[in-house]
Amino acid sequence: MIRINLIGVERQKARKTIAFDIGRAVTVACSLILVATVLLVGWWYLSLREESSRVDAELAAGQQEEARLQLLLGELQQFEQQRARLQERVALIEQLRSGQSIPVQLLDHVSRSLPDMLWLTSMEQEASQVTIEGRSTTLIALSDFVGNLGGSELLLKPIEIVNSQVQPAAGTGAQATPDLIQFTVRAKINTPPQAAAPAGRGGRGARGGAARGRQGAPL
Repeated sequence: MIRINLIGVERQKARKTIAFDIGRAVTVACSLILVATVLLVGWWYLSLREESSRVDAELAAGQQEEARLQLLLGELQQFEQQRARLQERVALIEQLRSGQSIPVQLLDHVSRSLPDMLWLTSMEQEASQVTIEGRSTTLIALSDFVGNLGGSELLLKPIEIVNSQVQPAAGTGAQATPDLIQFTVRAKINTPPQAAAPAGRGGRGARGGAARGRQGAPL
């Protein structure tokens, strides 16, 4: 007589079914984890790529700004150099003006002080002393000239007439010349404290009748 244990076969089938379900669940779980990992890695990669693009754009903008600032810096340096050169020129002009103001004022004052019938033959400046030589047809013109020189604060009083000599008339008829008074006048310049340095010789170029009187009489 043959006996078959049906209960044991059913138990083995049940065990195989349970083991199959567990393996399938593990596989599904692993698949889900793998998919999630892939998605996470993809999202992280995209984030890094976007961040890299943003950093590259900021770097390019920074380089452009640096180039612009370098250009502005170059222009500023050129402007500073131009301003320095202009300041040097202005300082030089002011220096020349300060050095030439007294001779220019002196020449202007002497030319304005010339009366009629009087003209100059030379004017020489040495330090603060001025020596003027000239000729006149009358003593009144010489006196007026000395009085006009003393009418300005540029020259210190008294104005000295160092020498005056009468040159007799020469020639006859149409070629005759009147008596001439040859004179030498000396004065001192009222030099301001800031311009007290000697100005040197400045009037020898006027020798030879450079400043004639209003009448234009010949030497």
